[in-house]
Amino acid sequence: MCGIVGVLGSHEAAPILVDALKRLEYRGYDSAGIATVNGGTLDRRRAVGKLVNLSDLLVHEPLAGKSGIGHTRWATHGAPTIGNAHPHKAGPVAVVHNGIIENFRELRAELAEKGISFTTETDTETIALMTQAFMADGLSAVDAAEATLAQLDGAFALAFLFEGEEDLMVAARKGSPLAIGHGEGEMFVGSDAIALAPMTDKITYLEEGDWAVLTRTSLVIRDAQGALANREMRTIRMDDARVDKGGHKHFMSKEIAEQPRVIGEAVRHYLSDDGNAVALPGDLDFTQIDRMTMVACGTAYYACLTAKYWFEQLAQMPVEVDIASEFRYREPPIPARTVALFVSQSGETADTLAALRYCEGKADKILSVVNVPESSIARESDLALPILAGAEIGVASTKAFTCQLTVLLMMALKAAEQRGSLTPERLSDLLSNLRALPNTLNTALEQDGNIATAARKLSEASDVLFLGRGLMYPLALEGALKLKEISYIHAEAYASGELKHGPIALIDKHLPVVVMAPRDGLFDKTVSNMQEVLARGGKVMLVTDAEGTVEAAGDAWQTITLPTIDPVLSPILYAVPAQLLAYHTAVAKGTDVDQPRNLAKSVTVE
Repeated sequence: MCGIVGVLGSHEAAPILVDALKRLEYRGYDSAGIATVNGGTLDRRRAVGKLVNLSDLLVHEPLAGKSGIGHTRWATHGAPTIGNAHPHKAGPVAVVHNGIIENFRELRAELAEKGISFTTETDTETIALMTQAFMADGLSAVDAAEATLAQLDGAFALAFLFEGEEDLMVAARKGSPLAIGHGEGEMFVGSDAIALAPMTDKITYLEEGDWAVLTRTSLVIRDAQGALANREMRTIRMDDARVDKGGHKHFMSKEIAEQPRVIGEAVRHYLSDDGNAVALPGDLDFTQIDRMTMVACGTAYYACLTAKYWFEQLAQMPVEVDIASEFRYREPPIPARTVALFVSQSGETADTLAALRYCEGKADKILSVVNVPESSIARESDLALPILAGAEIGVASTKAFTCQLTVLLMMALKAAEQRGSLTPERLSDLLSNLRALPNTLNTALEQDGNIATAARKLSEASDVLFLGRGLMYPLALEGALKLKEISYIHAEAYASGELKHGPIALIDKHLPVVVMAPRDGLFDKTVSNMQEVLARGGKVMLVTDAEGTVEAAGDAWQTITLPTIDPVLSPILYAVPAQLLAYHTAVAKGTDVDQPRNLAKSVTVE
């Protein structure tokens, strides 16, 4: 899992590889390394920890050569050590790998029977040793790589580099994304277009099961059956691949601040020219749908939980929401007239992609909401709706979450219009509020200073409880997740009405309780739960609007006041203080905001 880059170039590869790996840091990693071929000799450098450690090593132990591969590793098999770091090398072959080789133990046993020993704890070393063994049997580098690929079960993106071959690289993908970049007399390989953006804007995405043979002037792709495959070369927008902080201290801060703009773009994209109707692509007819199944992981799962309220309340459509990692193992029946919807920022989330494939041939239609239109999930859907958030570098999702919510809400409004469950007047009112949402979000962002002050106090806690009712319940879950992800403070979230069913036992003077409570139809019930916390000495941080502040803030420990908004749109607005609270708490604690420990941005293994 994490980042791969490869270069067959006309300049020294090492600095290019390190720069490309820096652009993949957002994926999360715990070690890094590169390998090059120079004068026919294959050599490598590896380091544990941040990329600066690899850069320092290369200053003292330079690595020459214009052909190379690089990798940032997020540990799966084996601890983050130099020995387990990629690239893995066995004799004349070096390999970098994202994914998990599920049958590596069986392959190890076969190699052991041939007297081949192992020096690492990783599954990836098996790939290098098998390729070496095939080459020792007389196969060419390309044929040895092909023979090795045929033995592998599991998920992988791979790049092979060979001793004595300065104009050759082999790349392959199965269940993990990989892109080929085309230059002038140069070729590149990367986990995504972001890594390759400084080198080229001409990209070919390998499809499931593809493997490719690259030279500086040629690319030959074969599919899973070995047949020649003609994959489209695309020109990417360089703006989509920009990786800079834009004057902010962290990418997360920048991406929180970008939300008014990107949400405005998403709203405009899915509105008719006059702005008075939702215009979805394709021929989606919600009158022909009886129910919807939504599947996602992490933050995207909470976006689906929110959308369940919207679809059921606005469109009167039953919705089931599943965690992708559990969905296909339940083997759920898919009734007729069911649409399956999959939400993923990267469009490559392994569990979500596997769930999509389970639904193929069972659901009437496969829909997806993604941030990467060229991703596997998008390509394998009947209809993919882009969220238009742009590149999101911070591991903790912010603008992608609110853009997911925006697109899901617009889908729900379209369903309500088609099914006749909203009056034209109410629909017009909601669309008007959507068009005004960017301005409302800008007003909410003006609370940044107040939220930072509250967060400094929150950073002293060891546990935090989040509460919310109705549409605020998924937001409470998301707020707790954000806090856990980047501040490492233990946090849980509950529907407010569940407080008396167990969690109230946790309440004491040391436990902050964040209550998400706009002045809506459930406000009085939520405030009643808040009073139960206060009666037991708990410290309440109330997130509400001006009217809610007047009515309920008197006894609160901290209060964050947001603009008043139509309750239907409140999840998008209330995501902002949840994000800022987590961000400023993490800053106060001094944690790594953009690359929190143990986490990866794109989870491409189960």
